[in-house]
Amino acid sequence: MKKVLIKNAKIVNEGKITDGDVFIEDGIISEISESISAKSPDVNIFDAEGTYLLPGLIDDQVHFREPGLTHKESIETGSRAAVAGGITSFIEMPNTLPQTTNMEMLEEKFKIAEETSYANYSFMFGGTNDNLSEIEKIDPKKVAALKLFLGSSTGNMLVDDEKVLEQIFKKSPVLIAVHCEDEETIKKNLEDCIKRYGEDIPIELHPKIRSEEACYKSSSRAVALAKKTGARLHVFHVSTAKELSLFNNKKDLKDKKITAEVCIHHLWFNDSDYAKKGTLIKWNPAVKTKKDQEALLAGLLDNHLDVLATDHAPHTKQEKKNVYTKAPSGGPLVQHALPALLQMHHQGKISLEKIVEKACHNPAILFQVEKRGFIREGYKADLVLVDLNSPWAVQPDNIFSKCEWSPFEGTTFKSRVTHTFVNGKLVYKNFKHTPFAKNAERLSFDR
Repeated sequence: MKKVLIKNAKIVNEGKITDGDVFIEDGIISEISESISAKSPDVNIFDAEGTYLLPGLIDDQVHFREPGLTHKESIETGSRAAVAGGITSFIEMPNTLPQTTNMEMLEEKFKIAEETSYANYSFMFGGTNDNLSEIEKIDPKKVAALKLFLGSSTGNMLVDDEKVLEQIFKKSPVLIAVHCEDEETIKKNLEDCIKRYGEDIPIELHPKIRSEEACYKSSSRAVALAKKTGARLHVFHVSTAKELSLFNNKKDLKDKKITAEVCIHHLWFNDSDYAKKGTLIKWNPAVKTKKDQEALLAGLLDNHLDVLATDHAPHTKQEKKNVYTKAPSGGPLVQHALPALLQMHHQGKISLEKIVEKACHNPAILFQVEKRGFIREGYKADLVLVDLNSPWAVQPDNIFSKCEWSPFEGTTFKSRVTHTFVNGKLVYKNFKHTPFAKNAERLSFDR
């Protein structure tokens, strides 16, 4: 499929919705116009009448569990679910087994993705208390960012040596992305709950254990350190209203040195949902109050928060159904994030243009991804068609993640992803993937 013509689309791009056609040659958008005619008989034509054409989403925070944890997910299965959700590029996290904390492991993951991924890919390198020499080897043109866990979360990559942390902030050759929760605060809160409840702590206490205080204490410390050292800092999955005060909305994204993002689950769920969903919505940081939920949406709309992501982090349902202290945090989200955002659009909470800005344009700007994230001539043809009026229910037989469950199970979405193109090739159409043939590419960075 070297030549593709998408006709009669409503193109959502760079703050506008326009009617038009898009012509693709050899995986590149070669022409965008009000009307384009097929230039030869070998053109594959897609009539997009009644649907909206978006740039493919760039998800900067996924855990695809490979190597070492592939009973939960793999790069192949995770990316397969991602393209079904309109995500055409992903950046994967380093807390696999073994961890991605040396160059050898990083190259192994690139090799796996090259052979198996449905979506374009890059990886974050993991920082620890003792791998500064490896961090200094990072090639900024090949690696998306450095990931630091400033709260231990799931896995064992906590960076808690203050002197080492400051050196990392000073010497990292790439943007530093951080998970911010204060470990001592969480440890004390957990110990208090175990004394009272034992191992089977009510899930409703999760946001009390991983509290607003724990989040703010850690994120404010990270922001202060970034200001002190001049490091380029990105704070993952902000979950509280209080943290918004740490971020600036007076500058354009390209001019910011400190940025932040929100994840779909913190916009969709609040603490009233624990009663029904239980540990299935146990995430770190925790889903918090309705006030926090509303503030996060407002912070996204007013540009205190720069990026929308998923933090896709699947576990098996058997693992999730355990008692509180043994149930891991995280859940599958790549397939359903865009339909959930489109549902919020129907509810009048967010515009299509803002969804595209925060989930497509801004990740490309933030990480300086070359030639992706926009519908522009000369850019890679990573494109998604969505039908805003085609209801469907999330149920086990249409879930693509290897873990075979979703926190959205039972939800009826009004909108669906109908087609996903990766580098100009149709890889997904209406709940079916095209026969797998490698078309994904390693992301490159204009640094």
